[in-house]
Amino acid sequence: MRGHRPGDRTPWAGAEFVGGGAYPGAVGDDIEDPSRPEDRYQDLVDELIGADGVTPPRGGGGFGRSALRFQNKIFAMFVRGRLVVKLPAGRVEELIAAGEGVGFDANKGTPMREWLSLDPDSARPWLALATEALDFARRSQRR
Repeated sequence: MRGHRPGDRTPWAGAEFVGGGAYPGAVGDDIEDPSRPEDRYQDLVDELIGADGVTPPRGGGGFGRSALRFQNKIFAMFVRGRLVVKLPAGRVEELIAAGEGVGFDANKGTPMREWLSLDPDSARPWLALATEALDFARRSQRR
């Protein structure tokens, strides 16, 4: 994968930016295995970074290194092999009740009410959930 260095844990580690051919280190059509969570996330990044106000993952270390942002606010990220999205609290509760995932806790021990960590075995399309999270971020900016 372009932007991936041997030994990196994630495809964007060490890359300046990920996704969309206009960015250095971008991932193109050379996705290794679309069933792997890392590659599914790369596909999602490639689809969304062309949207107005969306910026690609920054890479590097620390929280949010894999995050897609809308006007500098995280709305989707890849954490511990799972898609994590920010949605309205009621929607997160609905998805958890349906067995689609769990509340995301950012290693603090308490799930955050507006964040869903999607079950890796969920058949729910990642792009649809991330687009829903982007729409929520857009609505939140207007308040």
